[in-house]
Amino acid sequence: MRLMIFGAGFSGRAIGKKLSNTFAFVGGTTRSEDKFDILRAHQISPFEFSGEMFSNELEAELKTVTHLVQSISPDKSGDPLIPLLDGKLHEVMPKLEWVGYLSTVGVYGNHDGAWVDEETLCKPVSKRSIARMEAENLWQDLCQKADIPLAILRLSGIYGPGRNTFENYKKGTARRLIKKDQVFNRIFVDDIAGATELLIKDNMPGIFNVTDSEPAPPQDVVAYAAELLGIDPPDEIDFETADLSPMARSFYGENKRVSNAKIKQLGYEFQQPNYRAALEYLKENFYPKGI
Repeated sequence: MRLMIFGAGFSGRAIGKKLSNTFAFVGGTTRSEDKFDILRAHQISPFEFSGEMFSNELEAELKTVTHLVQSISPDKSGDPLIPLLDGKLHEVMPKLEWVGYLSTVGVYGNHDGAWVDEETLCKPVSKRSIARMEAENLWQDLCQKADIPLAILRLSGIYGPGRNTFENYKKGTARRLIKKDQVFNRIFVDDIAGATELLIKDNMPGIFNVTDSEPAPPQDVVAYAAELLGIDPPDEIDFETADLSPMARSFYGENKRVSNAKIKQLGYEFQQPNYRAALEYLKENFYPKGI
């Protein structure tokens, strides 16, 4: 089996490293050669992809690919792969057996804190979530026409080594924003890789929420990280009067609890089922002496 990851960023690199032992080849794309060494360190063969066209080297490799993971966010023109693959998926990747598309739980929109699952009506609000919904639909149409199994992984807020609340404390940016009844789901990056591995095993199609089991107020995460560090948490800040960028403020416009029951029913066991377990793991393994 041979895997290509389009957009080998934080999540894509974790997937590549996880699957490097089971795939004969794992490739990944990045916009700049400056990232090639980072990809190689994750056992990923690097390819440059600007989003506009395939290089000769990448095009040749795609002829051998059996599994594809698309992790590139839509830009102003939409998903960059769709124009390059529409109507010619089999021509570009004649050996393709399965596609995984990394989307976001943002496609559900706001549900005022209620639980949502894969059957819930999607009503995205933000521009980025609307673009993800459109990309999901285009990939479903593309794969249906080509008779290729497609798995859509809807991810919640991603964190892990190098991207977490401890890092915010280190940079002095940790804040306890308080908005009444607001909760978020999160997902540890290694669980994205683990869920992808499970779905690839049997070329599983469908839509799956890949998220933790305990949606929680964001200020609780900041406070627990402080407790583990043995320091005082920052003062509480009222969301309504906080100085936030439009994008940061828009995240708080969507309030929901996302269920992961479907992928757990397939047998997936989350390595970090909640923020407490994840922070304890990070503290022990990456910040044993604090920050």
